[in-house]
Amino acid sequence: MYIKKLISFMFVVILLAGLAAGCAPTEEEPTELTEVVIGVYEPMTGAQAAGGVQTMQGVNLAYEQRGEVLGVPIRLVLVDNRSDKAESATAMTRLIEQEKAIAVVGSYGSSNSMAGGEVSEKAGIPVMGCSPTNPLVTEGKEFYFRACFIDPFQGRVMAKYAVENGIKKVAIIQNISQDYSVGLAAFFKEAWIELTGSADGIVAETAYQDGDQDFTAQLGAIKDAEAIFAPGYYGDAALLMNQAREMGFSGLFMGTDAWEAPELISIGGEAAEGAVFSSHYSAEAATTPASKPFVDAFEAKYGEAPSAMAALGYDAYMLVVDAIERANSFDPKAIRDAMASTKDFTGVTGFITINETGDAVKDAVILEVRDGAFKYLTTVKP
Repeated sequence: MYIKKLISFMFVVILLAGLAAGCAPTEEEPTELTEVVIGVYEPMTGAQAAGGVQTMQGVNLAYEQRGEVLGVPIRLVLVDNRSDKAESATAMTRLIEQEKAIAVVGSYGSSNSMAGGEVSEKAGIPVMGCSPTNPLVTEGKEFYFRACFIDPFQGRVMAKYAVENGIKKVAIIQNISQDYSVGLAAFFKEAWIELTGSADGIVAETAYQDGDQDFTAQLGAIKDAEAIFAPGYYGDAALLMNQAREMGFSGLFMGTDAWEAPELISIGGEAAEGAVFSSHYSAEAATTPASKPFVDAFEAKYGEAPSAMAALGYDAYMLVVDAIERANSFDPKAIRDAMASTKDFTGVTGFITINETGDAVKDAVILEVRDGAFKYLTTVKP
């Protein structure tokens, strides 16, 4: 009798286990998604807001054109990082933990991207940077990529431009609060020494910090410089230009991609005329089949020509969507692997290939402030 009861009990246990297994979802039965989230963290307020706003113009246009991927609607979520490192980390945390983003776009400002990148790396969420050019943004990171070239190239571009245009004496004025500015100053100096064979032509190296608005001390130390290389952000550069002209400086102002904002011209005014800087894109120098349709769509939507930041925002979003499609998956690790294997993507800023360090290999352009507008000068290849 005991044996019969034991056998009956075991039969019931096996039967119930089989029923439970039959009711459980299997890996071959994916949950039907109603949406997926792509996050964006850009500075909408603070000192770098102009760059963030321009970037979002491009991101929003791309989202209008590609609001669905793998048959699932995309929900685009923007969190303002307020031009601040700590806020950037907080913004990334919110996008990942609260909004459940499967991928993120951003951010303008290398320091912002470094702070956000620490969070995304730990969480295993892939990020496509738009314009953070400091090498440390992607260095040692498996999940952070970018649609832009990096500062060693950009610093060399401007040093080469100066040397080839007969500049013999240059002063460097950097913002020591920003990794972006410090890195570019170092790369420019390194390239200058390589190209000229000596550091003698660098007649002054001075520094300022975030929030400084009086540059008379720095400008008083530039001696007889023929050019000033000031790789800071547009607001600082515009104030510096005005004060330099007031103090009698008549030479060339040289900068980098963070100068490309309307405020450089509106604040700098006449002092900004003739200034040159490296950038990522010019509507006057279309390089791929995607360039003209983008310009046409952008002008129809915003009533103005796109900036380099807008073009990079557009490309970064499209690179994320492209990676999801090639991965054929919403799994962040699979998306990350697809981003890493990006090759000859037809972007509006150029044909984009992601190298082994997560950086885009592409051309740079040099722009000039002429007649109150940014005008294309030339293209420089890596």
